[in-house]
Amino acid sequence: MRKINLLLIDIALLYGSLVAMLGLRYQSNFSEEYQIHLLPFTIIFVIWLIVFYIAGLYDPRTLRNSIFFYSRLFEAVIVSTVVSTSFFYLIPFFGIAPKTNLALFIIIFAALEFGIRSLFNSIVETKFKKLTLIVGNNDQAQELAEFIRENPQLGYDLKEIIDSQQAVHLSEALATPDLDTVVISPDAYHISKVTETFYKALGRKINFYSLATFYERLTGRVPLGAINQIWFLENLSEGSKQTYEILKRIGDIVFGLIFGVLSLLFYPFIILAMQLDSRGPAFYTQIRIGQHGKTFKLIKFRSMILNAEAKTGALWSPNNDTRVGKVGRFLRKTRLDEIPQFWNIVRGEMSLVGPRAERPEFHETLKKEIPFYEERYLVKPGLSGWAQINYSYGASVKDAGEKLKYDLYYIKNRSFLLDIGIVLKTIRTAISQAGK
Repeated sequence: MRKINLLLIDIALLYGSLVAMLGLRYQSNFSEEYQIHLLPFTIIFVIWLIVFYIAGLYDPRTLRNSIFFYSRLFEAVIVSTVVSTSFFYLIPFFGIAPKTNLALFIIIFAALEFGIRSLFNSIVETKFKKLTLIVGNNDQAQELAEFIRENPQLGYDLKEIIDSQQAVHLSEALATPDLDTVVISPDAYHISKVTETFYKALGRKINFYSLATFYERLTGRVPLGAINQIWFLENLSEGSKQTYEILKRIGDIVFGLIFGVLSLLFYPFIILAMQLDSRGPAFYTQIRIGQHGKTFKLIKFRSMILNAEAKTGALWSPNNDTRVGKVGRFLRKTRLDEIPQFWNIVRGEMSLVGPRAERPEFHETLKKEIPFYEERYLVKPGLSGWAQINYSYGASVKDAGEKLKYDLYYIKNRSFLLDIGIVLKTIRTAISQAGK
């Protein structure tokens, strides 16, 4: 609901700024100028909203008055300004080149946007807090509690964590005035006195959530320690996704071919730069594990020096990996090393969006160390994915466990809307060179 409210506010500010600009510039013939400017500005407004989404300005986790938020907002306004200017001067279809009008519009909108967003963030962070209680003290409960404390803008105020054995204290806590939300750990359900206490509190208008459900909704990932096989049967049944999977496959073929062909334009420049930096073949194939555990050959531009793993064998790539050349590091940061994978997508071995394709050398270790790790192979691996845009490159078993939480969230909630959001945010990663 907060995302929708912010979207509506931004739409109102965009059109309000347009009206204000035209009112200042054209008092005598406002109606005529409004009709002239409405369509072209509506087109750039759509672009502005997409840029704002890519910048994360509708993500509740970023909505707090901090340098990070203001820098994101400033960057989004700058990018939108450049795109808008290019639109009017490179596509003169509408017969207007509103240099002064556009500058005035941007000044008005930027001032209103910074002011309204700051006010919105302040209200959300300090007002309308939902008093929250967590029942059952375990690792996942502690992680959730820390997340709530670190993100006050999400609108929850943690009262305390109560051990599921403290039934008497629980009864007192449930009687706390203004208590809104109770999050229940799995172990609490197995204690009859605790469940009876919950049942008696039903008339107090308290919202009860399982730890897995609430954790997932707040963080965008699934808590591995709070789920079991029943969770997978209830949430990952594939029968309801058949139509989605068919249409997604059609989309993969169409967009894989389009982007694959367009990417051919970059091949000569990438190959030339690679040869100047490091002699050797331009392309690199690697065995990866795909859907249902089937292996395939993944295609990439070579980013490492030749025979980088000849002596060491398969290794996770650490920060400042000495095996990666200067050009290779740039290719990785912009993810240009991965564009040959469009042909893996066309062949049906990968999808545009999905979990990262893992190497067999790491798979055996990971499936032993991490519970439910093999469930990530229920869907095809992706060129980008929910874990890739939310978590840095994994370089350890612990990192793989964290990324699995995001992978399971994606597998459960995958949809065209989520896929589009992931693709758009991947664009930001490539442009900002935030890859690895």
